Amino acid sequence: MVTEADIKPWLRSAAASYILYNASIVDVEAGIARPNQTVTIENGKITSIETAAGTPTQRSGITSVDCSGKFISPGLIDSHVHLIAVPGFDNLAAAFGNPEAVTLLRQPYVCAQMLHRGFTSIRDCGGAHAAIKEAIEDGVIVGPRLFIAGHALSQSGGHADFRGKHDYSACCGGHATGIGRVCNGVPQCMQAVREEIRTGSDFIKIMGSGGVSSPTDKITHLQFTPEEIRAMVECANNAGTYVTAHAYTSEAIRHCISQGVKGIEHGNFLDAETAAIMAEKGCYLTPTLITYDQMASPKWAGYLPPSETSKNIEVLDAGLKALKTAADAGVTICFGTDLLGPLGAAQTHEFNLRSKVLSSLEVLRSATLNPARMFGRENSLGQIKEGFEADLLILAANPLDDVTILDKPEAYVKAVMKEGRVYKSRWADIAEDSTAVRLKPAL
Repeated sequence: MVTEADIKPWLRSAAASYILYNASIVDVEAGIARPNQTVTIENGKITSIETAAGTPTQRSGITSVDCSGKFISPGLIDSHVHLIAVPGFDNLAAAFGNPEAVTLLRQPYVCAQMLHRGFTSIRDCGGAHAAIKEAIEDGVIVGPRLFIAGHALSQSGGHADFRGKHDYSACCGGHATGIGRVCNGVPQCMQAVREEIRTGSDFIKIMGSGGVSSPTDKITHLQFTPEEIRAMVECANNAGTYVTAHAYTSEAIRHCISQGVKGIEHGNFLDAETAAIMAEKGCYLTPTLITYDQMASPKWAGYLPPSETSKNIEVLDAGLKALKTAADAGVTICFGTDLLGPLGAAQTHEFNLRSKVLSSLEVLRSATLNPARMFGRENSLGQIKEGFEADLLILAANPLDDVTILDKPEAYVKAVMKEGRVYKSRWADIAEDSTAVRLKPAL
């Protein structure tokens, strides 16, 4: 009888089983580290957690690891990335609009780097498709668990319509390229959502306002009509998922959340009144501060037009204030980076920026517990609990004391485990098990 392994010969054997003992578990819900914990991991899941000091009884087929002095934290979640904007180009404009083969062949490198930094899950907000997600799930390539929006939906002249003002080529309804799909009017918007769901999108991303680096729109522009947004939300909800919106100003945020949008990306000019409405509605905010920090950095002076530097400094300053405003209002905040091309190397620097206005616990929750809830995966991701996916980090220090240790993965992230498999080890006591494909002998 033909098995799945015959059909997909790249499938790997099951992950090893582990007993991690004498560990301190970082409880992101309670906000404490629990000492003297023994964590058992089998078949990619956390099967038991017990309080017990000392060496446990050895069990056949299970690797025991003494984690004395180590902290076990949930794997990190970056809720705003764009895998399509790969490194290898010397300017931002060149990072978009490349043939699919170019981006797909470079995305495995980007995915592996993110996983090795400690990000066991990522949410792609435009550009990644089912092929890369399936390749990671099947073990063809190494990478974080992937939640995808497919194409970000944009009106004509919106933030994902990359035609310049001198480009008069028609952009027909439903036209999709690279990061975005253009749609206008309720029927086209409904069709676009249904097409994204059909092709494997986990959620829907819309462009609700202009952006910082857009060819034809301004950051103050409102995009899509209330009727269009409401129709897209209805179609997404009918498919059991949600809509998140790119929006910078308070007016744009209210424009979206009043029609049922669940999440806001960026939100740098959020005011207290709008933050209170977001909190009341249970909306999620995913700031992406590090992207403005990097785009304003002298290091990348040639990567963006010179005129963009001062704009990014202003947007970063506003974003830090908005982050504090949102936290004070009780908005659920998630961790995002939105770094494009080679700027992705600064992914963990977001922890440093957020720590300027939030506590270590608040920052850590934004990268674990909160996004798991946003994804509807709060019963399997984002915490160290029995029955949860064994997505975890073994750390050399307690991130609740200083979350910025996560910005130094080479020094502090001793091991990265996803679904019970060790993908990165910087510690001699635990070995990697990350071979993407196990070659079988030819018959």
